[in-house]
Amino acid sequence: MKLTNKRVAILATDGFERSELASPKEAMEKEGAEVHIISNKNGKIKAWDQGQWSDEWNVDNNVESASANDYNALLVPGGVINPDSMRTNEAATRFVRSFFEQKKPVAAICHGPQVLINADVLKGRKVTSYNSIRKDVENAGAQWEDSEVVVDKGLVTSRNPGDLPAFKNKLIEEIREGKHERQAQSV
Repeated sequence: MKLTNKRVAILATDGFERSELASPKEAMEKEGAEVHIISNKNGKIKAWDQGQWSDEWNVDNNVESASANDYNALLVPGGVINPDSMRTNEAATRFVRSFFEQKKPVAAICHGPQVLINADVLKGRKVTSYNSIRKDVENAGAQWEDSEVVVDKGLVTSRNPGDLPAFKNKLIEEIREGKHERQAQSV
C-alpha cells in the first residue's frame, strides 16, 4: 500500500544532517507521500553534510503556523545543530507534542530525540539515539537501546545515518499503519 494521500512534516532548521532529511524524504515521496519541511525560519535552511555546510532546502511552512492536524506523521532529523536549536523553540516542542496527543507516528534519528526530550514525550518509551545523548534520553525517562531501529507504539528512532535503510523502512511502515492508540505521551 502506497502513502498516497498521506502528508508528512519534517521539523528542521539550519544544521540538519543532510542524509537524515534527504533520504527519508525521498523514500516517502517515492511511496506517494506529500512531504513538507517545517522550520523556525522562512525561506531556506542550510544542510550540514560530513562535517561541513552543504546545500539549501526550501521551507514549506513556519512552525509558528504549522499544525499537526494537517499531517499524518512527523520526522525529526538529527545533526548536532538542528535539534539543539529546535529543542529550545516552544512552538517546535508544542508541534511535536501535538503529534503524540493525536497518536500519530513520529520518527527521530541521531540527535533528533533531543527535541522529543524537551517536548516531554519520552517517559516510559523505548528509544535509541546517537550514543552521545544516551544519558539525556535516559534522564528523560526513556529506556535506551543500542539497535539500528527501535519502534515503540508509533515512535521510530535510529542511531545515525548508517541506520537509514532500516529507519526509512520502519518509518514508512508506521505511516501506513496510521494512528497508534498507545502513541500518546506517557505521564
